[in-house]
Formats: sequence, C-alpha cells, structure tokens
Amino acid sequence: MTSPHSAQSYHVNFTLKMLAPVHWPAWLAVAVLAVLAFMPLPVRQWLAYGLVRPLKWLCRKPIRISRRNLSACYPHLSEKAREQILHRLLHCFACTVVGMGELALRRREYLAQRIEIQGIEHLDALRHARKPVVFLVPHMFALEYAAAGLAMTGLPMIGMVKHHRSPVFNWFACRQRLRFGGTLYHRNMGIGAIVRSLKQGNSLFYLPDQDHGKEQSEFAPFFSCQKATLPVISRIARCSGAEVVPLSVGFVGNKVQLQLDAPLQMEGMDKLAEAHLLNRQMERLISRHPDQYMWFLKILKSRPEGEAALY
Repeated sequence: MTSPHSAQSYHVNFTLKMLAPVHWPAWLAVAVLAVLAFMPLPVRQWLAYGLVRPLKWLCRKPIRISRRNLSACYPHLSEKAREQILHRLLHCFACTVVGMGELALRRREYLAQRIEIQGIEHLDALRHARKPVVFLVPHMFALEYAAAGLAMTGLPMIGMVKHHRSPVFNWFACRQRLRFGGTLYHRNMGIGAIVRSLKQGNSLFYLPDQDHGKEQSEFAPFFSCQKATLPVISRIARCSGAEVVPLSVGFVGNKVQLQLDAPLQMEGMDKLAEAHLLNRQMERLISRHPDQYMWFLKILKSRPEGEAALY
C-alpha cells in the first residue's frame, strides 16, 4: 500500500494479514454487502425503508445538521415540507448503504444498463478536442455511480480518497473505485499533483460545496443564505488546460441518471465572481435531486461577520 501522503498514486493490495481475527467483523460486513448487491433492487429499497426509523435514532447529530441546513436554505418551505425532504434523504442514504456492494461486485453489463448518461455530447466534443475535464459536482449519494459510469465510457479518471482505518474496507473501497480504470490519490495531495495528472489527459470530479474556512474562501449567495466557497477551480482549469463541466447525478426509479451540461466559461473571473458562479451552479445541480444531497455535511460552518454560528 502506498503512503497516504505519498506523491504516488494510492492503491491497496490484499494481504494475508487482512484475514486475522481482528478483521473478521469487517469481512462479515463485506459479506453482507455482497449478498445485498445481488438482491433485486425493489427488495433493497424495501429494506431501506425499514432502516429509516432506526437511522432517525442513530444519526441524531447528522439529522440536526441537516435540519439546520434545510432551514437556512429553504426558509420559505414549511417545517413539514423540510421534514419530508429529510425523510426521503434518509431513505436515499439507506438505499446507498445497502447497495454499496453493487459497484464492486456486479457485472459491467448490469451496471451499464443501470446507469444512464444524458448530455454525453458535451463530453464527446471535449474528448475529440483532447481536453481533460473537471466535473463540477455536488456531494450527492449517487456520486460513486457517476464515477463508475464515466469510467466505463473509457474516460481516464482520477479520484481522491480518504484512508480508512480498517485495511479491509480500505482494500474493498479501492477495488470498487478502480474496477473500470483510473488512478487514485490521497485527498491530502496538493493542487500541483492534480494539475500534473490533468495535463496527462486524466479527468476528475471537483466538489466545491465543502466549507474550507473564511480565510481562503469568498462568501456568495447559496439558496437563501451566504456560503463560504473556495474559488480555485478556474486556476486548476487554466493551469491544466481543462474544461469545467457541471454534472448532476441521482437515483430515478431503477436507474441512476447522470446529466452533463455545457462547459462553463470562467475566463477572467476574479475570486468573488467565481464563488458566485460556483454557488449558483451548486444550487442548480442540487435542485435536480434536492432530497439526494448530503445535507448532513457542515457546508455552512463559516458565517459572515456578525452572523451567529449555525451549528
């Protein structure tokens, strides 16, 4: 296994040490995910409905954060309407959890039928022009399906990963993410490594909705509030020659739908204008599947001067 902070790509090899008794609970979890992966989708959805009530009790802190985020972003909605979004969010989260083994174990043909890509002409045009792509995408529950779907088209992708404490889960996650090609890097890698990989013809996902603090960010409107956003994607695109393509992904019936939009025009933008553009794009992309966005993230942790902390 490469060091998490190495400049090299990140990969995890299976070792016999992973079979030690201390790791048997992790293997049991992997076995359960494997069984669930081959269950009919309606059965998994039914099981997920049964998990919603326990999740409300087990995930009190994430639910509290979600309620604060929904209240700040959708103050015009009634409390009942926001609770309905939260209920659907929990079901979507449960569906994602019980289906985690699908991308790692199901056949390519099955996954190709399950994942639909709309707007592929935008990607085809950029590939024809030999342009790497930075996909602008929010933290949606179906995000891993989007990566797999694009990789299955033959697009060379790079991904950023977080090191799992469990070597078994670490191996399983990396296996899943590299099944259809691509390269992984630890998420602590700097912009330089990303730019070099893009210059080599790879593409990646960029998720600008995380809160990186006031010092490096700019505040810009986000739904009905102000959000601190790190305006760095235009610099990555400029240095690497990449184009920025908005992407949304969501579960729709029995399918996973990806929607690619036309590349953004970001030349000559200052940091504040870029933050405004990124937040508008996040609003638009989230609004396609608002109950499938990870509202439990502390996306509004940084507040403008004089505004009370949200969490």
